[in-house]
Amino acid sequence: MDEIDHHILFHLQNQARLSMTDLGKLVGSSQAAVTERVKRMEEKGVIEKYRTVVSPQKVGKQCTAYMLFRTRECYAFLDFCRESPEVSECYRISGEHNYLLKVMTDSTLGLEEFENRCDPFGTYTTLIVMSSPIAYKDLIESANLLA
Repeated sequence: MDEIDHHILFHLQNQARLSMTDLGKLVGSSQAAVTERVKRMEEKGVIEKYRTVVSPQKVGKQCTAYMLFRTRECYAFLDFCRESPEVSECYRISGEHNYLLKVMTDSTLGLEEFENRCDPFGTYTTLIVMSSPIAYKDLIESANLLA
């Protein structure tokens, strides 16, 4: 990846719906050249997917929590997580716990009900999110780009 690829990624990470023509103008390349570069980055897996960011609160998910989970039933627990709509992210981690979950529910009561369903799989510590002062940071920073 060169500086032009980084420049393309910088713009796409927050404006994935940019047209290739507009993206070309922003990075100083033709629409055809930018389209080819984006296609190449998609094929190489640099760009994994495009998605829409949905506001959890606007769709009724008022409570967000992280759960540190310890289990000896990893396969069954992962199946449970895949089937549970409350689980939005699941990471295998090192240390005292096996997994870190991001859980979103409609309320703290909904969180408690989810925890009750988790009980057969092991032990956990729940950390309720109070606010998100840094909800997301770009991977490609503008400081890395050519002027």
